Amino acid sequence: MALVAIVGRPNVGKSTLFNRICGRRQALVDDFPGVTRDRIYAQATWDARVFTLMDTAGFVTADATTLEDQTRQQVILAIEEADTILFLADAKAGLHPEDEVMVDLLRRSSKPTVYAVNKVDGSEQNTHLSEFYRLGVEALHPISAAHGHGVGDLLDLLTKDLPALEGVGEAAEGGQVRIALVGRPNVGKSTLVNTILKAPRVIVSEVPGTTRDAVDTPFVQNGQECLLIDTAGIRRKGRTSAKLEKISILKALQSIERSHVAIVVVNAAEGITDQDLHIAGYVRERHRGCVVVLNKWDLVDLDQRRRKKFLDEARERLRFMPYAPLMTASAITGKRVSQILPTVLQVFEEYGRRMNTSSVNQALETAVQLHEPPYVGQRRLKFYYASQTSVRPPTFVLFCNYPQSIHFSYERYLTNYFREAFGLNKTPLRLIFRPRSRKDR
Repeated sequence: MALVAIVGRPNVGKSTLFNRICGRRQALVDDFPGVTRDRIYAQATWDARVFTLMDTAGFVTADATTLEDQTRQQVILAIEEADTILFLADAKAGLHPEDEVMVDLLRRSSKPTVYAVNKVDGSEQNTHLSEFYRLGVEALHPISAAHGHGVGDLLDLLTKDLPALEGVGEAAEGGQVRIALVGRPNVGKSTLVNTILKAPRVIVSEVPGTTRDAVDTPFVQNGQECLLIDTAGIRRKGRTSAKLEKISILKALQSIERSHVAIVVVNAAEGITDQDLHIAGYVRERHRGCVVVLNKWDLVDLDQRRRKKFLDEARERLRFMPYAPLMTASAITGKRVSQILPTVLQVFEEYGRRMNTSSVNQALETAVQLHEPPYVGQRRLKFYYASQTSVRPPTFVLFCNYPQSIHFSYERYLTNYFREAFGLNKTPLRLIFRPRSRKDR
């Protein structure tokens, strides 16, 4: 998926434009200091073309504090990471020396760049743009992010060369299974890839971040075409290990976006960390299938009783996605690695399973008979009918009289019942509640 980074000085309207294009501000890693503050990723769609948009912090040069210096380095890194750059200037503030510094930086990067000037009043467009021609760029695109003027034309330009992305839904049924291998640095992802594929395909090192690029490897498993997406590593260039870890998480998120099923690799010797949970949480948020692999299990020096306790504690930490299989393996010794892909394909099969409407309605009727819905005020919650509207993940729409008043506990009951009724124990599952008519709204 193409990555477009919005860059520019502080307060030129980058976040406003980001929100305009994406509809809402969406941080991929919640409560992770520095990542969501510095760069925010979200998926955007324009004219049936899907891409990832990145919002960056403001670029500052003169008299920079330590924090500003770190921010500047993050912007430079964003330029390196992106496929296309969208440079934004501020018409009301006028041309600033830092605009010129940034344009020079973009020229040296050789990345495809679109130059836009924000906060332009259409009636005075030429006046607003005139001084920005001193930047010496081929074309300037006047826009108003706040009001949407010119944004459509800008998106036409940004997406004109993008192919329509194959959907992670019914459009992709019967095709290649896309499997993302994600995790923190040095948890053994590359070694695991090599062991799974039985061939050295990626660089393996004890130094975190040695996989230089995202490695997509097609292969066939039991007659099923698959694509293994190994998370891109980090070019070190003197950055601190903390920065390496932040960047690797952002790269992992891009891999998850492309996948049907994500293998979240955890270093068993360290246990499940908060950052592991952030990655797993994003897999859940994007409704992708998931398998959690506790790698380096050979390094866990525990007796059988304590190993069971270790696994119970791991499942407790992952209780927000109880459907995700939890496996132990050792990429170094190869132990239980052969079980990973069959498990992934089981998840994928459930992820794309479709039920006929009559069986869905029978399941709903039985569930309601076994556990009657609660009252809403003086009236009982009533369900009329249901249908499965999509797969990957299986998504069911249930029509009822008070869709906005369904208690989370009853929603959980129905979700669990549908899982049991249809054998959907290893896949995310969505229930959507809708009114049957306007009076039920």
